Amino acid sequence: MKYPVGPAPRDSAAAPERTKPGADARLFAALWPGPDLRAQLGRRRDAWRWPAAARPLADDQLHLTLHFIGAFARNRIAALHRLLITIPVKSTTLRAHDDEVWRGGIAVLRFASDASLAALHGRLGAVLADLGVALDPKPFSPHVTLARRARGAERPHDPAAIEWRADGFALVESLAAAGSGYRVLQSYLGTPS
Repeated sequence: MKYPVGPAPRDSAAAPERTKPGADARLFAALWPGPDLRAQLGRRRDAWRWPAAARPLADDQLHLTLHFIGAFARNRIAALHRLLITIPVKSTTLRAHDDEVWRGGIAVLRFASDASLAALHGRLGAVLADLGVALDPKPFSPHVTLARRARGAERPHDPAAIEWRADGFALVESLAAAGSGYRVLQSYLGTPS
């Protein structure tokens, strides 16, 4: 089955402004997969058997959200960037460990967390909270959403043998108001471990 693939995300410096300058941007911080990992995630998504109502995510939408930021004033993004670049990031390798369908019909591939990922999540959360961003009160559960409206989907029988070498994170804008897709506004790379 083919899924629509939009244009590859790119840094905002090369991207034309799509909305009026005073508008809010819908933002999140995420681990953003490179092409090889994105292909592996796509193959895992394609190994599921989806019901007719399911909405599998396109390859270019597969990512691991660290924090959902939500509506954020565009004129404050530069200040957010100045804070995000100060966050130390330690490289880590995440391992996929389970496919699940969560309440609400969200099909996910879960990843095991480690101390480096938990520390990054915590540091990001502290910066965002200081800026007045309301953080999700639920415990962090690292995952990649594979499909929505997936109630009744059959997950693959084989274990997910996917390793994700995470060397940084990205600040990403959701372009839902402009149609769909995401745009990477900035990438933040860490130090090798």
